[in-house]
Amino acid sequence: MTAGFSGQVSDDHDVAHAAGGLLTEAWARIAARMKSEVGEVEYRTWLQQIVLGPVDGDEVTLLLPTRFLRDWVRSQYGDRLSTLWNQEIPALRRVELQVMRPGDRPAVATTEQAAPIVPGRRVVDVPEAPAPVVERVQDARSDLVAPLDPRFTFDSFVVGKPNEFAYACARRVAEKPSSPGFNPLFLYGGVGLGKTHLMHAIGSELTREGRVSVAYMSAEKFMYRFIGAIRSQSTIEFKEQLRSVDVLMIDDLQFLIGKDNTQEEFFHTFNALVDAGRQIVVSADKSPSDLSGLEDRLRTRLGCGMVADIHATTFELRISILEAKATASGVPVPAKVLEFLAHKITTNVRELEGALNRLIAHANLFGRPVTLEATQEVLHDILKAHDRRVTIEEIQRKVSEHWNIRLTDMSSARRARAVARPRQVAMYLAKQLTSRSLPEIGRKFGNRDHTTVMHAVQRVTELMERDTAFAEDVELLRRMLES
Repeated sequence: MTAGFSGQVSDDHDVAHAAGGLLTEAWARIAARMKSEVGEVEYRTWLQQIVLGPVDGDEVTLLLPTRFLRDWVRSQYGDRLSTLWNQEIPALRRVELQVMRPGDRPAVATTEQAAPIVPGRRVVDVPEAPAPVVERVQDARSDLVAPLDPRFTFDSFVVGKPNEFAYACARRVAEKPSSPGFNPLFLYGGVGLGKTHLMHAIGSELTREGRVSVAYMSAEKFMYRFIGAIRSQSTIEFKEQLRSVDVLMIDDLQFLIGKDNTQEEFFHTFNALVDAGRQIVVSADKSPSDLSGLEDRLRTRLGCGMVADIHATTFELRISILEAKATASGVPVPAKVLEFLAHKITTNVRELEGALNRLIAHANLFGRPVTLEATQEVLHDILKAHDRRVTIEEIQRKVSEHWNIRLTDMSSARRARAVARPRQVAMYLAKQLTSRSLPEIGRKFGNRDHTTVMHAVQRVTELMERDTAFAEDVELLRRMLES
């Protein structure tokens, strides 16, 4: 999608004139303006790597090093960049955001563009290669390999029980590739749980200071390159290029299911590298034994090394991830907001981080504090996608988790305050958030009488009026359940 300009169109002569020194000066002013608007941290994270590309007619191109950055900048800053360009040079009608390719020659980098992000990196690039801020090795493999994202390191990976084994295996491979029992390393788990992050971390660690050569690509990219080699009658070169690397990393292997010819080529590449003592790292959404559609011989080979599962995140791990990201951003995010997000977005860490990034960007752009109200407003589309009908069972579970009591206490006869108060809150929320009658609610709480539910609702209402902290807890639970 291309960001368009509004305003009067000038003639081609004006655009051509702007493409000279005026264009460079305009971009410098726009970059400085964006930095002042979004803040130092936000600018450095998302916008600093933009470089000014060529002008074609009435269109200016901005280049970014990765597809992820391009998509993020387009969705979050595309309109603002269009407005600023329109103010600077009305003759330019369109701004195109593209991923930099090896042959691209940027017109000028931002004044912030500096030294390589990762000195000494020996990773070689595919057409989606990063901008010149990442050092490249110009060798025979330069058209095959995708760039590693410098943000995905071991230090930035938040470790918890669901991923600690996979993390430990990844670190072992990064420290001692081709160790007995760890080749291949097969990482599997659901979408957005950290498989790709660990693969990039392994690659970054291995290529630091030029220790080894690493080929990282998606299974889809592997297939497209293989098909291209067949069409161009260059399969021998394709095989030699891939088999000359020290470490081969293939992401999302499940994409090869049903692609028999590509599977066969990968199988032979796999064997050649392992036999030569080279390391292979593979990720997929399922374990090798569950990847129906892969050849049996390939499944067997993939399972002969180390297989590490990344489980679904726990509430505690999601909180840790959010706290780390919030601290790194420099924007104060209340604990209540972090808890709210950790409860609402449970299946995908990538989506969880994206939600927090949007909140932080909103706070930076508009100078407003992050609050629960603002969170619901800014993230309404994400929260809506996670909407589900509230049940009494869900209310009981959330309240039990919040006050760290057993779920069975909701229907038990225990009268201790540490149990009775959360039980009353659950009854109150059941009355507020469901259409169940008082007798129906009472039956869900150990067959209690409807008058007990009435008393609980009245008691919680009174406590909320007197105790601000208690009211905030109940409000947080309500928002998590109904949003």
